[in-house]
Amino acid sequence: MKIATFNVNSIRARIVSLCKWIKNNNPDLLFLQEIKCEQDNFPFFEFESLGYNVAVLGQKSYNGVAILSKSNFEITERNLPNFNDDAMRYLEILVTIKNQTFYAASVYVPNGCAPDANIQKEKLNYKLEWFNTLYCHLKQLQKRNLPIIIGGDFNIMMREIDVFDSSLFQNSPLYIKPVQDKIITLQNLGLYDAFRILHPNDEGFTFWDYTANSFVTNSGLRIDYIFISAKFAENLKTCYPDKTLRMTDKPSDHTVLVAEIEDNDD
Repeated sequence: MKIATFNVNSIRARIVSLCKWIKNNNPDLLFLQEIKCEQDNFPFFEFESLGYNVAVLGQKSYNGVAILSKSNFEITERNLPNFNDDAMRYLEILVTIKNQTFYAASVYVPNGCAPDANIQKEKLNYKLEWFNTLYCHLKQLQKRNLPIIIGGDFNIMMREIDVFDSSLFQNSPLYIKPVQDKIITLQNLGLYDAFRILHPNDEGFTFWDYTANSFVTNSGLRIDYIFISAKFAENLKTCYPDKTLRMTDKPSDHTVLVAEIEDNDD
């Protein structure tokens, strides 16, 4: 089973390059973030023509998440329950792939950054409260005794190796301890960082800013993650950032993170 996540940074701007990547890589499940369009304007036809079922939680010009799946699914959540939010950031399905039934979610975590200190404080509080709600929801979801896979842009760097120059981010909502602790709480639920399982000391950047030749100089960040339950962690075969989409014309500032999980017939 091949899983991928990608902050596409406008689905309509990347549709040609993304469809080409899909044809070449054939993922079973693809999580998308920052689709930046409402459901009525989403390019369903292009993905359905490639053999995918599509779930969309869209929003005009900002945010928005989607899930592409080769298998049929049931949409179980559109945005986090019990969290009043105008931003479209969480989409969850129940799906069966390779005889394994599990919950899968595409996640776009609030960034938390702002040029004004007072506004940034508000945005950081929003980010932390959003994470608290995500934790409570996943804790409840686990009571259904099915595995979970979550992929998305989490807007957090956990370690110095996850950022090209940590001195630039010491007070950033992308790197401070309170937000890092939120990832740890998810891991304490039994969700494993797929990339770090196989690559404990590799950089694994998934984002390079558009400015200052960041991609050319590899001035990147690791802010995109795939989290998996123990059942999948035991059978994890590969996990890697595929930089090919970042090298296309008019790319997203992110690239795809891919995980492959061996089939388990038990």
